[in-house]
Amino acid sequence: VQLQASGGGLVQAGGSLRLSCTAHGRKFGMYAMGWFRRAPGKEREFVAAINWSGGSTYYADFVEGRFAISRDDAKNTVYLQMNSLTPEDTAVYYCAGHSGRGSYEIDRTYDYWGQGTLVTVSS
Repeated sequence: VQLQASGGGLVQAGGSLRLSCTAHGRKFGMYAMGWFRRAPGKEREFVAAINWSGGSTYYADFVEGRFAISRDDAKNTVYLQMNSLTPEDTAVYYCAGHSGRGSYEIDRTYDYWGQGTLVTVSS
């Protein structure tokens, strides 16, 4: 499975962005999907995940209800809607595919990774 993330860009604080991650390959619907981010000078961290059916979602504490993850299996795409963005959300955002073994919050349990898309939030 190859993953391609898009939708990043420059936005003012308080604004919104929607990231997309499109999978190329078979069996997208069998994978849970996650979003991670790496801010400058920091380690990569978990942002959100959605299980294979879309029935369960998981978020990092810092999201605080501002972000929403969703998936459209007909389009082989997972989305991350980000609202009320702050400069602290500035990072490269990565999507990843998870085969179901291990915690969604741990990056090493993911099997496939996209190339990342840069989100910059100005104050």
